[in-house]
Amino acid sequence: MIVDVIRRREETKSCFQRLPLRVYESLSDGFNVWTFHCSVKVFVCDLMEKVFRSPGRHGYAVEVSPFIPHRVACAASQHYGIAGCGALLVLDETESGVAVVQSWQWADGLFDVTWSEANEHVVVAGGGDGSLQLWDTANHGAPLRVAKEHTQEVYSVDWSQTRGENLVVSGSWDQTAKVSLSHSLTTLRGHEGVIYSTVWSPHIPGCFASASGDGTLRIWDVKSAACRLVVPAHRAEILSCDWCKYDQNVVATGSVDCSVCVWDLRNVKQPISTLLGHSYAVRRVKFSPFCETTLASCSYDFTVRFWDYRRNRPLETVEHHSEFVCGFDFNLHNRRQVVDCSWDETVKIYTPACLSVG
Repeated sequence: MIVDVIRRREETKSCFQRLPLRVYESLSDGFNVWTFHCSVKVFVCDLMEKVFRSPGRHGYAVEVSPFIPHRVACAASQHYGIAGCGALLVLDETESGVAVVQSWQWADGLFDVTWSEANEHVVVAGGGDGSLQLWDTANHGAPLRVAKEHTQEVYSVDWSQTRGENLVVSGSWDQTAKVSLSHSLTTLRGHEGVIYSTVWSPHIPGCFASASGDGTLRIWDVKSAACRLVVPAHRAEILSCDWCKYDQNVVATGSVDCSVCVWDLRNVKQPISTLLGHSYAVRRVKFSPFCETTLASCSYDFTVRFWDYRRNRPLETVEHHSEFVCGFDFNLHNRRQVVDCSWDETVKIYTPACLSVG
């Protein structure tokens, strides 16, 4: 079996989260990570793909700007995030490819990124030193602000999407979620494992979901600083969660158990959909902003998969990376376009076949 998850960074971190696939293989006992048991057709051609290469920087997260249709931010780290520095890249898609608008180096790894919903130039990154950095794409120098919010790595950051709020929620290896503005406003405790994902509800002000290594999905109310719902969603670590853009009661989770589960928060005795096909841990899940039933997931099996969760079936599998795929986003301005990033040092902007129809 895969070796137990190592919790402290000084002890080389978690084998699930930090080691490249070739290292995984040496740690496993008869587990061939190159064997995929899925009959879904893999589309690797005609993706209308544009590629940006970042030598020595392994991608952890990408997000498309909510203001500028062709702009993407990427958080990346040296040495797979085990050691070394991080890089925050702001990229523009051009007619001929992908160009760097701005890039910054950070003294520790960077593991997530989120755009401001109020200012087209502002982006927030979460770092391995426990910090949140507020960067301005018009400023080539230091970040506008650095807040040491956590005592361990920040693995998730998200800017609130509901009107009247300018809040950032962050999740960390220190097992806390924090809500901040210009300073920390609220610290929320309850998880008994690493918090890998924190995502604001696009429907309910002051409400966010979190996913953790303790196998639970939790729903939080910031105003009362309380957890409103605990869902024992998986029997393994949950690495990602996301809200449906069309239904305030629907949340998806992606887990180390290779599954994607979709939950109706009004009845959490069992998921309304369980999506199977990945052969390794699901690193990120994302609902489409254009189609209520479309969901995407990316994984350590090198693939990005698209699903119709209501029909409980796959739509497409894209395999165009040679390492873990850690970041994914839909383009809010272009219903046919998506972006992903991988530990193979690339960011890819492309049109999957299932989104190019209609």
